Amino acid sequence: MPTRKTTTAPNDKYRQDALAAAQAALDKKGIEPVLLDLTQSGSYTDYLLITSGQADRTVRAIADGIVEVMKERGARLLGAEGLREGRWALLDFGDLVVHVFEHPLREFYDLEGMWFDAPRLPLQIPAEQRLEAQSAYRYDDDDQSVRT
Repeated sequence: MPTRKTTTAPNDKYRQDALAAAQAALDKKGIEPVLLDLTQSGSYTDYLLITSGQADRTVRAIADGIVEVMKERGARLLGAEGLREGRWALLDFGDLVVHVFEHPLREFYDLEGMWFDAPRLPLQIPAEQRLEAQSAYRYDDDDQSVRT
């Protein structure tokens, strides 16, 4: 099986595309995007972007914004799931895979926790889009119900 040639250079096109997708998520009010660098892990993709929105419409807007930016950058969308429902959108650009969750689902599935040892690329996240600003959407530890 052929191996992929990967690079972690800061000006690498795939890295720049991933950073542009993260910025697109922020521009559409994505909650605390996390961009994981999987180039050295032998994973199915080089970069994994995880973000969330407060409602299904926000999830769709974030996903649409990312698709638009990636298309402008010449990236081809290989597959997409969940765009119509808006609770969890999956966008596959090959070297970048994006998960956009409705926020309670993001906390439930905790994909960041699955990749706890993957390097995270630094992002400039406004205070109002940080997780700690979203306390109304956290699960209660006692009964796993959503507080609103």
